[in-house]
Amino acid sequence: MTFSICVRERYTDENGSDQTRFGVAVTTRLPGVGTLCPFASEHGAVATQSHVNVELGRKGVEYLDDGLAVEDALEALLSADDGRPQRQVHGVGTAGEFAFSGEECKPWYGDRVGDNFTVAGNLLTGESVIEEVATAYEDSAPPLGPDADVDRPLAARLIDALAAGHAEGGDKREELPVQSAAMVVETTEDRSMGPYYNDLRVDATETPIEDLRETYEQAERGFEMARERYEDADDGDNTEDAG
Repeated sequence: MTFSICVRERYTDENGSDQTRFGVAVTTRLPGVGTLCPFASEHGAVATQSHVNVELGRKGVEYLDDGLAVEDALEALLSADDGRPQRQVHGVGTAGEFAFSGEECKPWYGDRVGDNFTVAGNLLTGESVIEEVATAYEDSAPPLGPDADVDRPLAARLIDALAAGHAEGGDKREELPVQSAAMVVETTEDRSMGPYYNDLRVDATETPIEDLRETYEQAERGFEMARERYEDADDGDNTEDAG
């Protein structure tokens, strides 16, 4: 299932407390990738792809929540997986990174482990796809990149990273026009109203990155409108049902 990125970022919240956020984003030339690939919690992010074993993502995050290091969690799951040679799984925990690409994944396939992030892909037009994803993220990630913007949400920067890989060629299966994309961000920060734009997916479209970006922009706009309304309410009640 094409390419994805997992990241960890440490930051200081409005109260001056140290926090950590985790994000994962993915796109593929098949529908419904958001149901299969991206998993995240306040303790880490995992992406599972190629011949997908959803349990690698679901249980991987559960193990991270239990305090396991990401490499220990995912290696333990892979060791018990008979389909290991066909799997591709990667992720970040609170203090580490891990990536695995089985030898039976479809070319081009591969992965990259960087400082605080991992990228992996299969059935790609070439290695440059994951390199462009990594570069786009590194250039935007505070405080590392020259174009870093501490006020730009991680969700938006993850979509930018997917766009860079997509522009480089992305998934090589051009005969499959129906595509999908998804993005999830979790944080250790306790918020009274969490952003509506941190868990988004586009399940079936021929323009996955454009549609995911438009969905993000509308969700961000809706969040800001709701926050302004409820924070300014005299009674302070922000529990009104969103649906």
